[in-house]
Amino acid sequence: MTTSVRKGDVDTAARSGSASRPVLLATLDAPLLAEAARFGVDSAIESGQPLIVVNAVETTLGPCSRVLGYDYIATPEIETSLRAPAELAHGLGIQVERLCVRSTRPVEALIDLAGERGTGLLVLGADPSRIRARRYRRAVRKIRDRSACLLWLPAE
Repeated sequence: MTTSVRKGDVDTAARSGSASRPVLLATLDAPLLAEAARFGVDSAIESGQPLIVVNAVETTLGPCSRVLGYDYIATPEIETSLRAPAELAHGLGIQVERLCVRSTRPVEALIDLAGERGTGLLVLGADPSRIRARRYRRAVRKIRDRSACLLWLPAE
């Protein structure tokens, strides 16, 4: 049996620990499932990590829409489903960031974002009944194959 001695106080040891591994709560232009939102917020709270709430949408990137920024407006239902977990986590003291990722290839953009941010857990909370089944299956397969973080999916 070995015993390790820690130098400094607990706060110093905690600050010098591993880097932040945020929880990414994502949807693909569909409302978030309530169970996914709960799981994402709970995971961020329990781990003490930031929460990133993302809506990845497919858009055409024409010159006019890029300049004016009018190429996407979320429906009130989607906006409400994204706002609720962000406000809850923020109210509980978790750092929250909300993003709308607009791309001609939203799943790839979501995977890239997860890699850039060093995500520890990606919660794909899109309501599968609101997305074409083939598109949803392909998105899940791509995320599983190319993502380096843990992945949570709703029960089928």
